[in-house]
Order: sequence, then C-alpha cells, then structure tokens
Amino acid sequence: MNRSLGVLLCIFVFAFGVMAQTTLNGAGATFPYPIYSKWFSEYHKLHPDIEINYQSIGSGGGIRQVTSGTVDFGASDGPMSDEQLAQSKIKLIHLPTVLGAVVPAYNIPGVSGELKFTPEILAGIFLGKINNWSDPAIAKVNPGVKFPNQAITVAHRSDGSGTTYIFTDYLSKISPDWKDNVGKGTSVKWPVGVGGKGNEGVAGLIRQLPGSIGYIELIYALQNKINFGSMRNSSGDFIKASLASTTAAAAGVKMPPDFRVSITNPSGKTAYPIASFTWLLIPTNPTDKNKGKILKEFLFWMLDQGQTMTESLDYAPLPKDVVAKEKTAITQQVKD
Repeated sequence: MNRSLGVLLCIFVFAFGVMAQTTLNGAGATFPYPIYSKWFSEYHKLHPDIEINYQSIGSGGGIRQVTSGTVDFGASDGPMSDEQLAQSKIKLIHLPTVLGAVVPAYNIPGVSGELKFTPEILAGIFLGKINNWSDPAIAKVNPGVKFPNQAITVAHRSDGSGTTYIFTDYLSKISPDWKDNVGKGTSVKWPVGVGGKGNEGVAGLIRQLPGSIGYIELIYALQNKINFGSMRNSSGDFIKASLASTTAAAAGVKMPPDFRVSITNPSGKTAYPIASFTWLLIPTNPTDKNKGKILKEFLFWMLDQGQTMTESLDYAPLPKDVVAKEKTAITQQVKD
C-alpha cells in the first residue's frame, strides 16, 4: 500500500509540475534575435516554470502571426501601419525594446579596411546605378584604397523584414529617386540583387559572394566578422555604427504616445544615421489571462534588468524617459 501511495504521489508531483509549466510563444524580427534569446533564457533561469519560445522569422511573419492570434506576442523592427492595425483581429500595443543599427557590410577582394559611404553612394548601389567597385564616386570618398575592377552584387532580404523597413526608410529620406521608385516597407521590389532569408541569410550571402554588399544588423556583422563601413550622417560626418553612435541617434527623440517613431537620418553630429528602435507587439487584452499576467511581468523585467544586458550584444539600451513611458502604457493598456 505504501509503495502504491508513493508511486501515486510521484505521478501527482510530476503531473503538477507539467501543469504548472507555462509556455509563451512569439515570432518576428531577426534584428533583435540575439538579445531576445538572451532575455528569454535568463528569464527562464529566474522562473523555471516559464518558457518563452521565439521564432526568428522576420518582422512580416511576426506581424502576420500576432494579428491572426497564432502567437502570444510578435516582434517587428518596422512599426505597423495604420492599415495593418485597423485590419488586425487583435488590439496591439507597440513597445520599444532596444536600439540597434543597420550597417552596410561588404566582401571586396583585396579590401580589408573600413570604407566610407555617402548616402548618394549607398542609394546608387542599391538602385543599380553604381555597379562596380572601381566607380569613381566610391574612390573619391575613400582615397588611398585600391579597389578591384569587380562587379557589385547586392544582397538584400527575401522575406518580410523590419531590417528592410529601417534600411528603406533611410534610403527614402536621403534619395528622392529611391522614394519615388522603390519606397519604404518591410518588403519592396528591389531594383537589383539577390535575396537571403533573415539577417543570417544576408550575412551568409555576403560571406560567400566576392564583390557583394548588403545591409545587416550590427551584431550579425560583428559575430560573422564581416567588414562594414561608416556612413556620412546629416551633419556631414562619417560615423561608424557603435553603441555610442546608436544611442546618439535617439537623443532628444520625441516619442509619440503609440511609440511608433522613426529615427533614421537624425540630426546630431555623432549620430549614426541608420538606427532604429525595435518593438514587441503585445496584445492589450490577451484571451489567456494567465499568459497575459506572465507576459506583463516579463515586460517589466525586460525594462529593468533586461536593459542592463544590451551592451554586451552591441544593442543600445532604451532612454530612461522612454522606459518610464512604456511602464505607464503597460500598466494602463495591457490587461492581465
């Protein structure tokens, strides 16, 4: 009898443990994937009964899944449009999580140093109007660099991407030609180039293709040891993406109540021009109240302890005033 009771007790304890385990599922942007992976892992260590799974499928996929209700939260590097928000089955709030930078990364035979890019050169390359590394416009701003007579291969995203949104948002601000003929969005009709899925895919293409250039999030360039250049900002200074220059891009930002804001091509002498917030897309009235409560607790943790972990992965933490506004918004708008 005692043995039977012991077996039953073990079964009960195991069953209770399984029942107590809560799993949240999210999907979306690849841009913040490294820091999200760290956050979800660290939070699980603190709360072993909570598992947060995240699929790095691109911002477009994240928006589609969260608006259809197939995940508990989404993630995007480009804010949803008014039309997307109106069509969503679920009311969502945008919550900035970190700041990151998108860099022009390249693989040019015989060139290992840091190159300089002007807005005009970058737009010209991605429009297909500058198609060889020996182009005089590139040489002019990079004196002393010996460029090969090498065709330029453009690498871009093939999936719906917030990184693409950031990059094309920037190009639309600095190039009337780009704005009129291509425009901005998570997906655009690329004039030239080959596509890769995710930041990982574009980084892989750059590494594999001599003469290539693409746009990727800073951490992917650093992790893959891919060369990337500095950009001439709106003040006329060539700035390389870094923690400091990304933080400078958000200096003095006027954050709207819905947190949807663009900070590409900012003013500021030390600001890197292709930087952005990235957002979690959170249902304001989750159907599963337990999951809603857990997600809300995680968001407060992310805005406090989570922000101390950003710099090790080359993301910039949120400005303190933005954190304060988000905490108020979560308290007032996200039900649990």
